[in-house]
Amino acid sequence: MADDSYESILCVKPEVHVYRIPPRATNRGYRAADWKLDEPAWSGRMKITAKAKIAYIKLEDKNTGELFAQAPVEQYPGSVVEAVTDSSRYFVIRIEDGNGRHAFIGIGFADRGDSFDFNVALQDHFKWVKQESEFAKQEASQSAAPKLDLGFKEGQTIKISLGNIKKKEAAGAAKSRPGAGGLLPPPPGAKGGILPPPGTMPPHQNPPAAAPAQSNPGLLLDFARPAGPTQPSQDLWGDFTAAGSGATQEPVKSGWVQF
Repeated sequence: MADDSYESILCVKPEVHVYRIPPRATNRGYRAADWKLDEPAWSGRMKITAKAKIAYIKLEDKNTGELFAQAPVEQYPGSVVEAVTDSSRYFVIRIEDGNGRHAFIGIGFADRGDSFDFNVALQDHFKWVKQESEFAKQEASQSAAPKLDLGFKEGQTIKISLGNIKKKEAAGAAKSRPGAGGLLPPPPGAKGGILPPPGTMPPHQNPPAAAPAQSNPGLLLDFARPAGPTQPSQDLWGDFTAAGSGATQEPVKSGWVQF
């Protein structure tokens, strides 16, 4: 809610004309054609200000700023500001002197844009006043409504059932247990899966290679020791010559060396 001591400026127009108006003859409204438009009673500056919910139409001197008259507006549209029936540039306002006396005067603008701004400034202010009133009503209704107490009373507890969670955990553990789903997985490095039993290997497959025998340090030492020159056996050469003695020797051809 706005501060009651603060006064804001809503609109300022540098030129406005004031007219003396005759009493209203009928209930049809005021007509600007009945005024002496070429002979305004006063000309000056118009300012619209707002203080809390009330708007003030102030007529001031152009040079000194002295207040000529003002019209407090508590509702718009209303009886304080009324548009004429034959023009959009002229209005009738009710001015007050602060002592309980009031009078109706006519005001008019030379430009239609100034009269439009005058009208919009008053509409926006009272639209804001209406919204503020609605917000105040909502706050009052919310504060008056009983508040729900959602806190725990002394000694009060709450129980939560976790039966479904335990069943899901047991099912997940059974799936992850080795051997629960069938055969064991093959050992690391095996490419063909599970080996068939002995004797059932297909003929086009070779049996797995045997593991290499462990090395014997003694054999390695014997293998590393240099062996002496091998002497040819006399018996072997004898058998070779004996086997060849009975054969018919062909004459040695030229160009060949006989051994």
